[in-house]
This record gives sequence, structure tokens and C-alpha cells, in this order.
Amino acid sequence: MSVDLEDKILALLAQRRPGASICPSEVARAVRPHGAWRALLPAVRDAAAILARRGAVELRQRGRRVSPRGYKGPVRIVRAHKADHAAAYRGIDFRAHPERYRVGRGEQGVLLAEPYKSELLPLWRFRTPELARASVSALWKKFVAYRAAGDGVGMDMARKFLQMGFTRARRYANRRSGVKYRGSATPPDSTKAKCASIFFAAWKRVERDRTYRAWRARARRLVRSP
Repeated sequence: MSVDLEDKILALLAQRRPGASICPSEVARAVRPHGAWRALLPAVRDAAAILARRGAVELRQRGRRVSPRGYKGPVRIVRAHKADHAAAYRGIDFRAHPERYRVGRGEQGVLLAEPYKSELLPLWRFRTPELARASVSALWKKFVAYRAAGDGVGMDMARKFLQMGFTRARRYANRRSGVKYRGSATPPDSTKAKCASIFFAAWKRVERDRTYRAWRARARRLVRSP
């Protein structure tokens, strides 16, 4: 039940504007719209405290942040800042708990979500076009294996590594130092540009995959659903 309540808290917060808060009673009513929702309030508060300890949310009283340990009285739940994204993913086995995974934007969480990070990171290389092709081949095989197993989180993580291969190689193609915002008069690196194009083609191939697209659409609907 705690995991379900944590997911409901995050789902309700995802529907609100940044900085908006929700009350534990809103979560309880959403879970038990026709039942004894008041009896669920202690469990909702406990779930909110777990999320706060992980850095996924903040608990506030009269506009001030309070500790998730030992607070008393009414409390509001607020989505944490993006800087706390790593804390929200810490210690979670997303293969065991795929319902706690969020697609997010772009490559968000690519180096956080386990066990997929440990499975895919060793395959990710873009120093030369030859390494990029080998990396894309290995990552695509993992994507196909995840797809065959019905593992949507794995499919999305493989997509993120392919996308990250493109963005990182493209960055080095434009700036030999790899520093994103530093101006440079050096010419583009054609080798890294080739690596970027290799990853780009594979990334878009995944995004066209019907099975992956259907899973991603369902995952996003679940986050938005009340």
C-alpha cells in the first residue's frame, strides 16, 4: 500500500503547477473516493514522509519546510526541486518496482535508475565511429531483449542511452573540450559528428518502435491520471 500511496502523491503533484502543494486528504480521497478515506490519512502521511526522506517531496507547515521525522499537525506536500531528482531515485530497484519509474524529459534519470544503469553504461561508447557503431549495436540488442521481456523501463533506459550518445557526441563535435557553454574558435570535430549521427539514427529507430511508443504513452497517462 505504501508504494501505491507514494505513486499517487507523485501523480497528483505532477498535475499541479510548480510550487503548488497538496493535502494528505486529497491523496486519501483520490484513493478511496467512495470509502473511508479518513482511515487512510496516517498511511498517506507515512508515505509522504518516506518521499520527503528520499528528497522527492517537501513537507511544509505555514509555508515553512519541516522535517519528515516527528512533525505534528496539518501538513502540505510540495514537489521537490529538480536538484533532488537523484535523491528521489536513490535505492530503488526499478525492475522490481517499475511503477515508481518516470519517463521524464530527455535523458532525465539515465545515470540514476538501477539496475539498468549498471547494465547499459558499460555498453555506451562514442570516442570513434567504430566504437559508436559497436555501442549502438549492443544497446539495440538490449532494447530488443527488454522489449521481448515486456520491460518498458528497460526499453526507455536503452532509448535514453542512445539519446545521450547523440547529445554527448554532438557536444564534442561542436566543442573539442566537451564543455557545453564555453565559446571556442576551434573547427567542428567531424569524427564526433559521425558518432552523433550513428546514435541519432538508432535513437529515432527506438522512438518509432510501436511497442515502445505504446508503453510510453501508457506510462505518461498513468502519471497524469487522478
